[in-house]
Amino acid sequence: MVTIDDIKYVLYGVDDDADMVRRFVSHVKDRAIPYSDENELGELLKGLKNEGVPSKEVLVLKPFLGRFFQMCPGSPNVVCCRYRLLNTCFDCFYNCTYCYLLSYLNFYGIMQFTNTGRLREELLKFIDSSDQNMVYRIGTGEFTDSLMMDHVTGIGEELVTLCAEYPNIMLELKTKSSNVDHLLEVKNKGNAVIGWSMNTPRNIELYEEGTATLQERIQAASKAEKAGYFLAFHFDPVILYRGWKADYEKVIHDIMNAVKPERIAWISLGGFRFLPDFREVMRGHFPNEAITSEEMFPGIDGKLRYFKPERLDMYLFMKETIDKYTSTPFVYMCMETSEMWERVFSKRYESSEELEIAFSRHLKNTFFT
Repeated sequence: MVTIDDIKYVLYGVDDDADMVRRFVSHVKDRAIPYSDENELGELLKGLKNEGVPSKEVLVLKPFLGRFFQMCPGSPNVVCCRYRLLNTCFDCFYNCTYCYLLSYLNFYGIMQFTNTGRLREELLKFIDSSDQNMVYRIGTGEFTDSLMMDHVTGIGEELVTLCAEYPNIMLELKTKSSNVDHLLEVKNKGNAVIGWSMNTPRNIELYEEGTATLQERIQAASKAEKAGYFLAFHFDPVILYRGWKADYEKVIHDIMNAVKPERIAWISLGGFRFLPDFREVMRGHFPNEAITSEEMFPGIDGKLRYFKPERLDMYLFMKETIDKYTSTPFVYMCMETSEMWERVFSKRYESSEELEIAFSRHLKNTFFT
């Protein structure tokens, strides 16, 4: 598994007095390079790029000037769960073939934001204005991996401790790493959730370069559950191949036998999908990839997806397999149509708001009564 110790260069602002910066400089030592302003930062990055240093081996520490807090953008014409996002970093160490960030982020290096005071302010502003009768899910893993270097950033413990004061907030730290040991002794965990993106060993080996193995993720989940965290698992993307059912069934079996199913708050399902022009992006980064060679069809949101009967079979199989072990978690599909919801779950959500309300009601009735 790739870690902060594999990063070749960490660039930091000499005038940035954030505690996080001091922790990074202390951790990476001679790999830390100071810059005085944006111009010097630009020259440093240009030089490293010209030297052929891979983007994922360069970490830039800097304040973020954009929005820390936002709603998941979702996709048009499909039902979204209205997950709330905290932007703590852009990009990550790992090199997943299917990662949409390959086309979304157009800068060089991994950008870690250091001004977490503003992040805290934006989060508290939302919480203070939130409906106390709703349970809100808020996570940091949309544009990065929440835990890949969290033992250095300190963001996870800070957010877990903060959100523990608010009973209607379930903070999720989502990861493909096994980096949880530093969080196990946090005193007040509240309703915090540690979530893992899950896949079969075959798909992890082929498409999730640099990430923790399946067993490492499951072992980390077991540690987190025993320490008092809620858990979440994300089977997204499910990638189909000959024998996929037996492999995914074993993954679910191994999870359910390693943790207490009653501590799993939610499980998401999503088939592999991508915008048409993303195929060339993937092939540019991974010339030998075969993930896009499957027959795909344009969906209602413009993304190429598995044919509808294949998706239906996939969702029904995954849901029925999970149901054999537990009915505790809220199992849901990411970015699917109302019609698919009705066929898989016998429930039809006409809007994302309807799904969010049902999700909230399930969490309240299951975990807060």
